[in-house]
Amino acid sequence: MPWRTGGLLLAVLVIVALPYLIMRGSSKESLRAGELVTRSAEVQALVYRIADQTHSAESAIQHLLADDPSSHAETVALGAENDIPSLLDQLRRVTGDNPAQQLLVEQLNAVENGRLALLHQALQRFQHNDRAGAEQALRDADALFHVDTVADKIVAEAEHALQERRDAARKQSENSSLVLALTAAAQLLMLMIVVIVSERQIGRRLQAEVRERQAVQRSQMILQAVREPIALLDHNLRSLLVNAAFSELYGVSEESRADYLEDIGQGAWADEVLLQRLRDVLLRDRELWDFELIQRTVDDVERHVVINARRLQQEDSTSPVLLLTVSDVTARALVEQQVKELNHQLENKVAQISDVNRELEAFSYSVSHDLRAPLRHITAFALKLEDHLGVQLDNTSRHYLGVVRDASHRMAQLIEDLLVFSRLGRGALRLQAVDMQALVGETCALTESEAPNRRIIWRIDPLPTVVGDENMLRTVWQNLIGNAVKYTGQREIAHVDISVRQEDGGDYEFTVADDGAGFDMRYVDKLFGVFQRLHKASEFPGNGIGLANVRRIVMRHGGRVWAEGEPGHGARFHFTLSAIEPPPQSP
Repeated sequence: MPWRTGGLLLAVLVIVALPYLIMRGSSKESLRAGELVTRSAEVQALVYRIADQTHSAESAIQHLLADDPSSHAETVALGAENDIPSLLDQLRRVTGDNPAQQLLVEQLNAVENGRLALLHQALQRFQHNDRAGAEQALRDADALFHVDTVADKIVAEAEHALQERRDAARKQSENSSLVLALTAAAQLLMLMIVVIVSERQIGRRLQAEVRERQAVQRSQMILQAVREPIALLDHNLRSLLVNAAFSELYGVSEESRADYLEDIGQGAWADEVLLQRLRDVLLRDRELWDFELIQRTVDDVERHVVINARRLQQEDSTSPVLLLTVSDVTARALVEQQVKELNHQLENKVAQISDVNRELEAFSYSVSHDLRAPLRHITAFALKLEDHLGVQLDNTSRHYLGVVRDASHRMAQLIEDLLVFSRLGRGALRLQAVDMQALVGETCALTESEAPNRRIIWRIDPLPTVVGDENMLRTVWQNLIGNAVKYTGQREIAHVDISVRQEDGGDYEFTVADDGAGFDMRYVDKLFGVFQRLHKASEFPGNGIGLANVRRIVMRHGGRVWAEGEPGHGARFHFTLSAIEPPPQSP
């Protein structure tokens, strides 16, 4: 429309021409202000030069009068007479636009002429050897013609003029800023009018285009960011669009078009069953779910993939398209295969363990029945032989029969201990709340009663209640406390300490310490073995299976056991138990 064109032209005029005119005027004012500032500075410089040369001439004459001859003294004095008039002429030209300064310059000219005349007179008198007259001329020049006073007035007037010019420039700058602000406001107003008018006409179309473009961009970003291979195929199973993952896996370009699916990936899709299923999806609108296939991709690796497909209808076309997604489940398939193999191995191990358990049961039965009967026969017939011989039995024969009986008794005890050790490893744990304080007190009392005539000093810390098998834990304390009493048998007074502490992880650590025979730490690994002993049976009785039972019981409770010792300085046995709170007792 014509009015819209005229409005646009007016806006251009306001936006472009008006700022140009204002800036041009501001530039001229700035140049004028700069010239004035330069002129004021030039006035001050000329005044300072005139005063300086005047003082230099006086100083040169004073040096001559002080018998301090200088090759340049007369030249300086005469040069001042020649230079100062020309400087005064320059000062008149510079201050031509300021009547007040012109008046002061004329005063300075009169003062300088009088002072220069007296300086010239002083120089002539000195040249005629009239020192007194020369000195008087200098005093008269200083007393009658005050050059500095007039110079200061000129400088002050120049500074005053400079300040006035600065104030005027500042005011002009403020006016220019105000005009520029008003111009900027007008520009913004005109721009807003132009934008509003334009936006009303083309806003809807632009918004629609932007929304469509953003939707396409978001779709492309999502499609390319998805790590699962995705392809869009036409009704003939030719590629329309593939994402980066599909391109990387099957070796096709993301910009590829019209490639048949069966030709993609070097035959990876040449499976007739799959192709027929995909055609059915397009023709009959059936979705394809979790179709498993083994493909050899472009990297020559066999992959287990799961394929899903569904039909989509395009808005601008009557032909449907096929959305194809591929999930690489090779890792899952390998894991499943490994799980199957491990399960098969586990089944074999379970079968082997079952066979071993049956053999152990058979062995236990054999030990408890088949081995005990011959031992009983040996013991019984040894007694019968001793009774049969009667008085005919000499001391040597009686000794031999005693050895046979003792050996059979010891073998029977070993068999019994082995059976106990075997049952400890196979029996089920009967977990319950166990008061360790009561259990230790009971064990200490029993052990002390079995060792009459012994003086034992006990030190027992307050012990907690734990969750475990009471009978098994009783066996632990009986073995550890019994060993502590046994291996302190050579001491007149035995000391046995039983303590507990809670570890950082929360478990309880129990300790049984004594001051008995101790042991060499080099052989500590043998302590908890079956039938392993570090002392002779003649010194300390026993068959070497008690600590093996302790280790097995503690390990079945999820703890650990270890020992510390030193020959002649006692031993310390430690074991840990989980600090599980026992269930509350019902009232």
